[in-house]
Amino acid sequence: MTAITIPNIDDAMRLRLQARAAKHGHSIEAEARDILHAALNEGEVTSSSRNLYEAIRGLVEPLGGMDLVIAPRQPVRQPPLFE
Repeated sequence: MTAITIPNIDDAMRLRLQARAAKHGHSIEAEARDILHAALNEGEVTSSSRNLYEAIRGLVEPLGGMDLVIAPRQPVRQPPLFE
């Protein structure tokens, strides 16, 4: 495994990275790895380790997300009689 050091990162960028990491529940290092991975794999087939929910959320969340209204459940109708 390789370790890298990135010098001259300003405080504003460090704080944004720290906030993004906290939002995703990652360490700063893990978040930086995810960003690098996404940037270097851009245009490639998405990873099969992500599930459908994560893939859809990743597309919709940057646009402001969406709230779905779930209709109340109705009683089950009786099936038709074919006599």
